Amino acid sequence: MDAAQLATSTAADLLRLPGDQDAWVRGLPGAGAAEPRLPALATAPALLDRLAVAPDDAAEILDGWPSTGWPAELSWLLGRVVAAVRADLGGSAWLAPGPSLPRERGPAWKHFYAYVYLALLEDTLAYHARHRVPEDVSWATLADLGRNLAIDRRMNGEGWPVMLQWLTLHVRGGIYELGRLQFQRGTHLDAPDDRALRLHIPRSGPLTPESCDASFRQAREFFPRHFSYEPYDAVTCTSWLLDPALADCLPEESNIVRFQRRFALMPGEQDAGEDVLRFVFGTLTTPLDELPTRTALQRAVAARLKAGGRWHSRTGRVALRT
Repeated sequence: MDAAQLATSTAADLLRLPGDQDAWVRGLPGAGAAEPRLPALATAPALLDRLAVAPDDAAEILDGWPSTGWPAELSWLLGRVVAAVRADLGGSAWLAPGPSLPRERGPAWKHFYAYVYLALLEDTLAYHARHRVPEDVSWATLADLGRNLAIDRRMNGEGWPVMLQWLTLHVRGGIYELGRLQFQRGTHLDAPDDRALRLHIPRSGPLTPESCDASFRQAREFFPRHFSYEPYDAVTCTSWLLDPALADCLPEESNIVRFQRRFALMPGEQDAGEDVLRFVFGTLTTPLDELPTRTALQRAVAARLKAGGRWHSRTGRVALRT
């Protein structure tokens, strides 16, 4: 069956998704999605390498590569999800791009959102070019794909549901990796003219004060140069890394404690139990007594959890302009 001829209801019936996921598909338009522009298969291995995709993940992505042998309903969905994300090019808010798919059906299903990402690279790079974003920044930012696929593999598939939303920021031009840190555009604080960048901390090495200083310096130059119509006064960070309890159980001169000192904490907190498990231990299902304790951070976090304590995300703010 030709994907272009599928009605939305037929595609949904063929996809056989549960509950809310099925409803999401049935809300999609039946027509108007252009054929996704995927890179040529011959160039894909080099491209995946440039996107820091590990060999095991790259092999699966290539094995499931979109082709005429794909189920028509999956091809239909790819066109509409790509169109939905492309429609928000330049956006910087969280975006749920599409339904969660049953990854056990094979590589094409497991890596569906990697194909969405790859199909949008041409649009992303054109958007970057219009904003004169340096090529090294573009590719450093986009290589977060490989990092997140590797995290998901280590987490046995538990990481991807959050990551598929996260990665839409990269292909829409909503986030930029500047050295050690990532900066997300377009957050309003207390008033429409009070704008802040949102800071994110990728898992890419030690969070040293020197590397953070360098990232902040880059951000102070990058955004006025490439997004002059969006003046930013501050940077905010919402993270379990800003939980003051960490300062009580880590050395005073640890990288995390010194990172915390950059920020003035804002009121409010949120439970960060899942985030801590995800980022400190790389698991959401391992029993507390079996959590690894190889590092001082793991030992501190595990001890607090075993004692019945909780970890919280806090939001901190630091001025961007000096």
